Amino acid sequence: MGVEAGAQAARSRALAVLRIRSRALAVALLPAAVAVILLAGGSTDHLVGPFWHAARWVLTPLAVLVLLAAGAIALVVARARPAVSPTVPIAEEAAPDLYRMVRDLADRLDVPAPSAIALTPDCDSWLEDRTHPAHGPPPPEHRDEIAGARAGHRRATAAPVLVIGSPFLWWMRVGELRAVLAPVVAGTGPSAHPDIAAARRFVRGLDAAVAVASTPGRCPLTRAVCAGVGWVARLLLRSCREHAGLMERGVAAAAAERAQAVDYGLRIVAQEQVGLAYAGWDRLLTRVALPAWRMGRWPSRLDAGVVAALTELSRRDRLAEGFASRLGERPACDLLEEPGTVDEAASLLAARLFHGGPAEPGRDWSPVDWDEYPEEVVDRKWRTDAARLHRVLDTLGVSRPADRTTPTPDGPTLSRILDHLSAADMTGLAPAAPENEPAPDSESRTGGADGNTIDAEGEAENERAATLAAALTTELAREEREEAAATPTERTAAAPDPTPWDDTTLPLFPLQPPRTARELLTDHVTAMVCCAAMDTAGATPGLDWLDGPSLLVNGERAADLTPRILSLVEDGDPAPLRTWLRKSGIRPEKPVRLV
Repeated sequence: MGVEAGAQAARSRALAVLRIRSRALAVALLPAAVAVILLAGGSTDHLVGPFWHAARWVLTPLAVLVLLAAGAIALVVARARPAVSPTVPIAEEAAPDLYRMVRDLADRLDVPAPSAIALTPDCDSWLEDRTHPAHGPPPPEHRDEIAGARAGHRRATAAPVLVIGSPFLWWMRVGELRAVLAPVVAGTGPSAHPDIAAARRFVRGLDAAVAVASTPGRCPLTRAVCAGVGWVARLLLRSCREHAGLMERGVAAAAAERAQAVDYGLRIVAQEQVGLAYAGWDRLLTRVALPAWRMGRWPSRLDAGVVAALTELSRRDRLAEGFASRLGERPACDLLEEPGTVDEAASLLAARLFHGGPAEPGRDWSPVDWDEYPEEVVDRKWRTDAARLHRVLDTLGVSRPADRTTPTPDGPTLSRILDHLSAADMTGLAPAAPENEPAPDSESRTGGADGNTIDAEGEAENERAATLAAALTTELAREEREEAAATPTERTAAAPDPTPWDDTTLPLFPLQPPRTARELLTDHVTAMVCCAAMDTAGATPGLDWLDGPSLLVNGERAADLTPRILSLVEDGDPAPLRTWLRKSGIRPEKPVRLV
């Protein structure tokens, strides 16, 4: 009953969308119909006289113009390429077990099977219509798609493509994946209805027409024509927006109701894994993958990293206890013939979508394995940031301290950073106060009786740290501009990228907003501390699956380093950091190796 109610609601809304299309067509044909009546009346001597003669002269050219405009708009709507999600296509030869599972699931649900399967580097799954001619040539007649033997009894139009989130394949078990995909695959039933399919094609065409009209770089005449096309398309989209949204809601309700008969109990458990996989995937991208992408390296096994990150989470978080026991069951990635190849393709696509990297590996864009990550990414990142920090200090004219009892070292040292950001070195030593009197600035340092804080040293520290942070931001922006200027030359020399989606605005989904100047300064000071620890105390770079690059001192992760660095950067107080350096056996006066 619920399935029929949802399907009927979706069909009624689809008919409402089609009625809007019919009304738009009627409005376009109305001037032509009036002109035909006037011309026919004049030829039969029924509509004669000066008024009817003038009306014929006015309405006939107007009808021709309206027909030409309507034809142009209809052509743009029909020919414009609808948006397609970036995915990694999976051929049936590469995953016969996965296709077989989806085909069996469609049989159990009594719905058409998806025409193909693709993976997306995200924690979501959906159906996507790719029947538009601009999306590629149709499959060969002899090729048996996932619909199998039933294809001959279906409509000629191909069924939607099933898009699966790649993290699901690695983290979920086979039964959990089938339960999660059940309501998605069930959506092919309502999608096969002619009215719903026609309404969806109309809405996608309007959306694609708006995108075509918004394309920059056209001549003035073409811009004027595109502005008119875009105005009409947006008007029609606004008219059918509510009906289209309710139609999709009805399709989803019908699919969910139909899928309740398949693995309902297991789907409740699997939904918990969906949320856990999303948390692990987001943490892996922002904390682990993003530093590598910024270094020109892309981890080639991101999906496998999700399993490691969530396993680590299960060890740390008591709420995740019991999830690790699932690892003994068969993972869904076993449904692929070559999971490593698919993981590499999905990892490269993730780097392109979330960071804007090139479509193919190259000299400055190479893959990195997890075993090589500490040396190839973490060590390089720290030494590159430390070198940039000292380069900026040289630009600002910050000299090495000359009041040391030991000879001035030849190489860059951590002491140079500590002395430059320390509040005591900025303001000089305060004059000694009488024994029974407070220091002149003691009231200002504690806030005074009225609670107002006027900290001269804090202001000096903020000014010096802000200057260094601004210089770091400028230097990093200059490096990014130089890299961006060199990128188009390399891309034009390479073969054209045949992606069916717009890749001119990469990254499509930036992971994080640009770092602030203070965050950049903190990251660079952290990198310098880690370099000093590695070169003077035998520390090693490490990879934490949940927190990204980490420093290992005596085999243990230095988890208490960040607040001490923030105390130096924000307050100009080096004492907590110096204490930690002394306890860890790190010598800040010794030079370090930079890149």
